[in-house]
Amino acid sequence: MLNKSFYSNGKLLITAEYLVLDGAKALALPTKYGQNLIVKKIDVPILIWDSYDENNQLWFTCNFDLPNLELHSFSDYRTAYKLQQILKETKKLIPIDIGSEFLKINKGFKITTKLSFPRNWGLGTSSTLINNIANWADVDAFQLLKNSFGGSGYDIACAENNTPVLFKLENNTPIIEPVYFNPVFKDRLYFIYLNQKQNSRDGIAKYREYQGNIPAVAEEITQITNALLKTEDLTDFEKLLETHERIIATVIGQKPVQEKLFSDYFGQIKSLGAWGGDFILATGNKNTPNYFKNKGFDTVIPFQDMIL
Repeated sequence: MLNKSFYSNGKLLITAEYLVLDGAKALALPTKYGQNLIVKKIDVPILIWDSYDENNQLWFTCNFDLPNLELHSFSDYRTAYKLQQILKETKKLIPIDIGSEFLKINKGFKITTKLSFPRNWGLGTSSTLINNIANWADVDAFQLLKNSFGGSGYDIACAENNTPVLFKLENNTPIIEPVYFNPVFKDRLYFIYLNQKQNSRDGIAKYREYQGNIPAVAEEITQITNALLKTEDLTDFEKLLETHERIIATVIGQKPVQEKLFSDYFGQIKSLGAWGGDFILATGNKNTPNYFKNKGFDTVIPFQDMIL
């Protein structure tokens, strides 16, 4: 009996954090890190779920009775409950007249997931899972995301594409354009993990308090996204990043991370995703890794090692 295997890419949002929710065009990059999901049929009507981290350590396990997805056992209730909700939403998305075998056959399944990055990095533990489950069930991953976690969907676009993408929401519909983004100065770009996973929902709540002209600001960010794609000069690239940081700082009422933590840094720094955690992007040189490691930030990944 053949196993089915699915894989989805992790993600980094380079531009339009927060404002991507309101129509700004974002540049999003799929990463070399991601998550596998392997489906094996078994002879008993249960769903056995085992999730492994990047070190091949079991970090979560649970069992469901089929076909009703009743929780039978679990290592962590919150995670098991969220998974149960995702699987139930998945079943709802399958048209009744489709003879799908997703969780409907008389037997059961053994599911194994495997991450290739630490869960606290914020590269898409949830989005890669959503996309893998959607591919397994042959349903719309964007709709499954909307019905479970919510969000713009740029992370699903990264999960599904092996090239950088421009991502935009038009009337709540994702518009995805694969693009070429391979800067000539990519050896001067680094991603640094800030040692704390940020809850994007908290950042979005703060963003929603902004009383300014969102459409006008979203258009400014779109212009920066377009310009970043075209620039071949590092100095111009840094100016665009600095302008982007200043705009987002105003919108969410926070100081840019460079001003807060790295005011003596010799390059330009930009927050990625929800401000205050996860990764930042830094322009720099061969001294960049030592600078950040001396500040206590040991995860410094060159562009070419992170991005597909």
